[in-house]
Amino acid sequence: MNPENHTNSYYANSIKEETNYPVLDEELTTDICIVGGGFSGVSAGLHLSELGYKVVIIEANKIGWGATGRNGGEIIGGFSGDDIMQKKYDTKYTDMLWNMRWEGNDIIRKRVEKYHIDCDLKWGYLDVAIKKRHIQDLKFSYEDMQNHNYPHQISLLTGDETKNLIGTNEYIGGLLNMGNGHVHSLNLCIGEAKAAESLGTLIYEKSPVVRIEKNNKPKIYTSKGSVSANSLLLTGNAYHHFEKKMQNFIIPVNSFVIATEPLSNEIINKINPQDLAVCDPNYILEYFRLTGDKRLLFGTRLNYHGNDEDFIKTELRKKMLRIYPDLSNVKIDYGWTGKIAVTVNRIPQIGKLTSNIYYSQGYSGHGVNMTHLAGKLISEAISGTMERFDLFNSIRPVSIPGTYFLRRPLLSLGVMLYKIKDLL
Repeated sequence: MNPENHTNSYYANSIKEETNYPVLDEELTTDICIVGGGFSGVSAGLHLSELGYKVVIIEANKIGWGATGRNGGEIIGGFSGDDIMQKKYDTKYTDMLWNMRWEGNDIIRKRVEKYHIDCDLKWGYLDVAIKKRHIQDLKFSYEDMQNHNYPHQISLLTGDETKNLIGTNEYIGGLLNMGNGHVHSLNLCIGEAKAAESLGTLIYEKSPVVRIEKNNKPKIYTSKGSVSANSLLLTGNAYHHFEKKMQNFIIPVNSFVIATEPLSNEIINKINPQDLAVCDPNYILEYFRLTGDKRLLFGTRLNYHGNDEDFIKTELRKKMLRIYPDLSNVKIDYGWTGKIAVTVNRIPQIGKLTSNIYYSQGYSGHGVNMTHLAGKLISEAISGTMERFDLFNSIRPVSIPGTYFLRRPLLSLGVMLYKIKDLL
């Protein structure tokens, strides 16, 4: 791994096949140009390529360089803000929305099988409860899934049953869901890009966009080339810098992750013998899972805006040891940070800036699943089927002028308020 290509993370140091796409240095014309080579852009590009469109993907750095290559790798169905959307629409559309909640998971499952993507995909996920009110929330989710004939195994667990699964006394119950899971997200994205390329998609790396012309046929410019397209899709998410209007739609939030050295079978059998992804219900949440080579990957939020690896390792190690004190002698090999895009109303933003410029961003922590659904919805819209896309497009993004530039004081205030909520 070339450290200049990706942040120094576990993912970047365990890439199966490093990408080496060219820099854009010519003028191209295509059906669809996609700006952004993370899950949103690559997933949409693969959907559109499968439909027969000519697609060009332009990435400023390397495929999966942003949040896609830095997240916790947990595949969690549903999407933030779905409760707000359920209240907005009548029964026909609320049923449609419910069925879409796990569609991204299914897309991942089918793609890994179809294109033989080596990405450590595992199924099994545990929502854990810390307070009694969390137990009530898990019961509601369990009953809701049963009422909708959820097709995967789900089980409500007592505190003792939860301890037996993940070897800690920190939690008083849980909801086991075998339809959620975890994955090496960077290898998944690289595999999807390779699949799209095999279908004719042109991919360019290290080609940051510097300007957009919003004409009848939009055109993007890099420092050395350009792409003219019938439709343009913007998927920069928290790393988007050139379309100023979109910056005020989201708040970039730092997420922090560590990965231990590989663990012994004895430790694994004690802390996570079923290889589950785990997540707590707090606003300032903690999540953890095993990697393919049996490291513990642990993530959370911090009221910190830097990227010092030693600081990240030290702070997250403290939190990890609260849950697993027996790991006190285990070395932390990696510590890194990345940005996720959070929307004010928590609803993912999938819509149009103009009649032929689309965007997708703001997954608020559900990015692995939701990016894959978003790519499907946008491909449907471009090919003329608008119904599901319009469920999101009809919700106007909440824009706060200055949000992007005031993000640090806003985030510090938000973290403080959410910590108070978690204590209640």
